[in-house]
Amino acid sequence: MSLVVHDVLTATIDEVDAKAYTIPTDGTEADGTLTWESVTIVVVHVAAGGKFGLGYTYADAAAARVVGDLLADAVKGINAMDVPAAWTAMRQAVRNNAESGIAAMAVAAVDNALWDLKAKLLGLPLAAMLGQVRRAVPVYGSGGFTSYSMDRLRGQLEDWVIEGISRVKMKIGRDIRDENQRVRTAREAIGGDTELFVDANGAFDRKAALAMADILARYRVSWFEEPVHHSDLEGLRLLRDRCPAGMEVTAGEYGFNLWYFRRMVEAGAVDVLQADATRCGITGFLQAAALCDAFNLPMSSHSAPALHLHLCCAAGPIRHMEYFHDHVRIEHMLFDGVPKVSQGVLQPDLTRPGIGLELKVADAERYEV
Repeated sequence: MSLVVHDVLTATIDEVDAKAYTIPTDGTEADGTLTWESVTIVVVHVAAGGKFGLGYTYADAAAARVVGDLLADAVKGINAMDVPAAWTAMRQAVRNNAESGIAAMAVAAVDNALWDLKAKLLGLPLAAMLGQVRRAVPVYGSGGFTSYSMDRLRGQLEDWVIEGISRVKMKIGRDIRDENQRVRTAREAIGGDTELFVDANGAFDRKAALAMADILARYRVSWFEEPVHHSDLEGLRLLRDRCPAGMEVTAGEYGFNLWYFRRMVEAGAVDVLQADATRCGITGFLQAAALCDAFNLPMSSHSAPALHLHLCCAAGPIRHMEYFHDHVRIEHMLFDGVPKVSQGVLQPDLTRPGIGLELKVADAERYEV
């Protein structure tokens, strides 16, 4: 074994750093259950063998403190090739601080950075290291917030269609009496050939969700995300069984671990499983993809398109990726190497190692918490 190869394969994690940045939105945003005017991203760097890996999560700044207080010492000294060992050590380190929520998102950010680091040490793009199934991934435009005026809703959806994106998603759930007009406006804006998705963020109870499904069917909505709360597996299964033909029920974005995904899949709760590596980490995302393979279930990534691109190129059951307005904007603001949509797909730059991103330190500093 050459000295260079030996150095790469024996490099141990020697530095972990986390910083939080809060970026104002470009207008008040809301979905069916929440309103916000800023988004916080926690960016982690890990070092080994003279290389730095980058990972991140969209979470409260408290996640950065969890990284510094609990996770940094847990992973230092572990071989950078042994990402599963670091994952196990981190899960054990946060055991008494819950295996979901902020603690899990802190773990995810470090896990994402470790996969990026491993690929960089090997001099490979992450998709190539994992093994590609596809060269590019279709996206769906995602936004259409309930706080938008009809003009802004129409304009945002139209712009995505002009970009060549053939499916778009809007938020619903604030007032069922208004949804007929909002969904009709969306359908008129995108025309008859573009797929229309909606996301209720768990705003409805079961009966209201069933009534909403009948309204949505008038406008050929093909994706009904979280029609009821994501933990209501019986309710999701009810909707899946009774929604009009051609309308899929989806959920999974709040999965922090494999057990969450397994319960959802075994309950037959969804037609398409969603997973979010900013919450479950790349390790958890790959586990969810293996689960979908076992159950012959399609999968879609949630949010953070720049982070998910390489994963979605490598995961067999992937159907498409979410191209979420907030995160697309933030990722272009803070990172070099963010891919751009072309003809409705994202394609990774395979000349860049890892996930292909670098923090624009000077641009990010003004937003540091």
